[in-house]
Amino acid sequence: MRVSVCHCLDCQKRSGSAFAVQARWPEEQVTTDGQSKTWVHFADSGNRITHHFCADCGSTVHFRIEGKFDGLVAIPLGAFDDPYFLKPRFSVWEKRKHDWVEILGDKVEHSQ
Repeated sequence: MRVSVCHCLDCQKRSGSAFAVQARWPEEQVTTDGQSKTWVHFADSGNRITHHFCADCGSTVHFRIEGKFDGLVAIPLGAFDDPYFLKPRFSVWEKRKHDWVEILGDKVEHSQ
């Protein structure tokens, strides 16, 4: 599993915040229940993203990014009830990071 903070414009818009945090699992380890609505578009990276939203409340259930993350499903950390979920190890798209945001931790890998 990979837990990351993303500062790309897509994640900012999807989350309604300055960044988004998500965990990725191999798709064979992820199951969902119920109906979802989808939205497909291209991200800053040029990769195609398929977002799945709850048909009732509109929350992001999961998303998939074709290309770099084929075979992985990303689930926003806000979807989990566990406040002690693993900390992010990656901070990506930092060239889009707001200057007042700091991602701290000894083991965080930063990338532009």
